[in-house]
Amino acid sequence: MSSLPLTRRFDLRPLAARDLPSVIEIDAALGGRPRRAYFERRLAAAARDPARHLQLGVEAGGRLAGYMLGRTLEGEFGRTEPEVRLEAFGVAATAQRQGLGQALAAAFEDQALKRGLHGIRTTARWREHALLGFLDRAGYGLERAHVLDRPAKPDFDPEARDTYEVALLQESDLAGVARIDRRHTGRDRRGFLCSMVREALADSAVRVSLAARADGDIAGYVMARVDYGDYGRSEPVAVIDTVGVDPLRLHQGVGKALLSQLFMNLAGLGVERVETVVESGKLDLMGLFCSAGFAPSERLSFVKKL
Repeated sequence: MSSLPLTRRFDLRPLAARDLPSVIEIDAALGGRPRRAYFERRLAAAARDPARHLQLGVEAGGRLAGYMLGRTLEGEFGRTEPEVRLEAFGVAATAQRQGLGQALAAAFEDQALKRGLHGIRTTARWREHALLGFLDRAGYGLERAHVLDRPAKPDFDPEARDTYEVALLQESDLAGVARIDRRHTGRDRRGFLCSMVREALADSAVRVSLAARADGDIAGYVMARVDYGDYGRSEPVAVIDTVGVDPLRLHQGVGKALLSQLFMNLAGLGVERVETVVESGKLDLMGLFCSAGFAPSERLSFVKKL
């Protein structure tokens, strides 16, 4: 990415590996605890696959004073157009109320537009008043989507786990994942799916994505991650990015088997909650998640269309 414009008071530029200590320091001061492992993974993921990540920093007085970290979306949460998810954002307390946050947000939008992305999405707890105020001033609005969550307890339909062979997703499962996606979308998105599968395997604190098999073929999959830090969260939370079931096996319990096994695995890892986002009108997905015990979260989903 080319260098970003220099202002009279601060410099906007891409984040680099050398910024890790400063990012951790700013975040810890704002959140009350360091999240070194989380930011190490995010910066490392951007280095591996820069096209899927948008990470900017702002310098003031020769020091990093703020950052924004985002990851592109294409098929997650049922999306059909490329967007970017704003996952982490912070401005040092000593540099606030000087316009750095607004300048950083504007540069983030500009870079997203240059990449052909159609919007920026993020979530925030309804009690995070300062963050909600910033999103309001930056032009974000409530998304027509539902943030759902439930405890990560192995109490959902344990018999469903015996219906299919459910195991950790492997890179060798890509052909089956692409086949299911093509049957749903009518498009061949193997390149995007390859990146997504590889990220699910490498870019999470622990591997939790699963595939269900029947008669030797992939019958469905769930891509999820446990990052211990997205959106400023300090508690261990798993996020389900996408669930795919072969259209030829709909209403045969594939989705239930995947979620039942996922909950059991997460509980064994000490993960406390599992979360996802469902767009309004996705009644099939909403039905699956509600049947699995998901309910409205305290988090709200926001979007800014570009």
